[in-house]
Amino acid sequence: MGSLGFWRLAQQDPEWIAAVDPDGTEHTAGELLARSNQVVHGLRTLGLRAGDGVCGLVPNGTDGLVLYLAALQAGWYYTPINWHLTGPEIGYIVADAEARAFFVHERYAEEGVRGADEAGLDASRRFAFGKVDGFRPFEELVDGRPDTLPDDRTAGQTMHYTSGTTGRPKGVRRPLTGFDPDDSGELMTFLLGMFGVPPGRPAGQEPQAHLVTSPNYHTAVSQFGGTALQMGHTLVYMDRWDAEETLRLIERHRVTNTHMVPTHFKRLVSLPEEVRGRYDVSSMKWAIHAAAPCPVPLKQQMLDWWGDCIWEYYAATEGGGTIASPQDWRAHPGTVGKAWPISELLIVDDEGNEVPPGTPGTIYMKMAGVQFEYKGDKAKTEANRLRDFFTVGDIGYLTEDGFLFLSDRKADMIISGGANIYPAEIENEILMHPKVADVAVFGIPDEEWGEQIKAVVEPAEGVAPGPELAEEILASLEGRLARMKWPRSIDFIDEMPREPNGKLLKRKLRDPYWKDREVAI
Repeated sequence: MGSLGFWRLAQQDPEWIAAVDPDGTEHTAGELLARSNQVVHGLRTLGLRAGDGVCGLVPNGTDGLVLYLAALQAGWYYTPINWHLTGPEIGYIVADAEARAFFVHERYAEEGVRGADEAGLDASRRFAFGKVDGFRPFEELVDGRPDTLPDDRTAGQTMHYTSGTTGRPKGVRRPLTGFDPDDSGELMTFLLGMFGVPPGRPAGQEPQAHLVTSPNYHTAVSQFGGTALQMGHTLVYMDRWDAEETLRLIERHRVTNTHMVPTHFKRLVSLPEEVRGRYDVSSMKWAIHAAAPCPVPLKQQMLDWWGDCIWEYYAATEGGGTIASPQDWRAHPGTVGKAWPISELLIVDDEGNEVPPGTPGTIYMKMAGVQFEYKGDKAKTEANRLRDFFTVGDIGYLTEDGFLFLSDRKADMIISGGANIYPAEIENEILMHPKVADVAVFGIPDEEWGEQIKAVVEPAEGVAPGPELAEEILASLEGRLARMKWPRSIDFIDEMPREPNGKLLKRKLRDPYWKDREVAI
């Protein structure tokens, strides 16, 4: 192996600014290295061993980065938790991940405490950044610990939770490799390498900076940011996304690469011309986007403004995917690209037979050498497989020359602002309301967010539909469901369309809202 990987680079050049917190505080690589070493030494005294889980409920910034770096060299599974979740939802993940340590930032203290209680986590394994009732201060874990590299280092992994259609999230767990963490860190760099992004270290390379625009609990965000760090880039963290602040940070830190979603593009191009013209964004060379379909005119506007730096890919937490360079996209507007060099695509009909080019079918993918399982759910893992390919249920077609186009997605999943939202979970909560007989939740078009959440409710016998009932239903979700999952609006129906076997005909409800769109996505 060569000289890439965070730990090697940090030892060679400890003064390199490896991360900038949202408040502008700069952290050197040497400082982050020492801190992550202390976390390993501290947690090992609690008995943590390779294969154990660690969870973090922390905002974007170096607190979470240190936990991530510790796990990656101690052989632990690190799970960053969505901070929009409620206590019971957090507790489910902490328990399911079998976390042997849980770190909570004081900003999320209330739900974090509820989550730790729900998971029945011992007080000695609760740590706080700032002040959280019943949690030990983070300093107590690291103070006085050696800041040297721990012994018996072995590569860890992130384990992100992806919601299933059953409504309960599943941890995507890959087997540990047993690799040396330095070698493993260097192997990670292939991800940005596929887009042609160069290292920013060792000395002599052009400096590179990566802007973290989205919450770090998203798989892609931690993968791309983590990879950039392993390549010696400076990570510039945003706390809450803001269009003008994005432009300011790109100019201020000479940001060369970032990971975005189409909602970001929509907000950026909506800025007044005079604001857009105020900032120099010429340093940006790789604005990589995914997570939701990008309308062709919107992407065209971004290319016209930022130049040929808009790259796209299609992938899943489970592994595998496609990539579209700006040139590919200009030649095939609307494509999400061709299969990665180490990935394969298969488009099949409902019987699992491969379909010819131009014919829509279910998209299956695989990535060479990558295996995963949904933690604790072998049946779900197997159900989504076809030979050694897997699907997340999206529908699309391939052109003769291998370019993938998405034509529809499994009707269930809603993508709003780049976040995956699963209706079953929302339906389960609304159905608990005594005045609700039946409910269907689905996405409807939203110019800014891609999709917004619509609920259609069949009121219980003798209950009058109307705005009062809608308000009462929404109020009942408080504290039980993250607000990002609440329906934006509720419509009422006399009787839900169902087949004799009870299967909900969701498309019947959904189609009218999409009838003026070319693609239902």
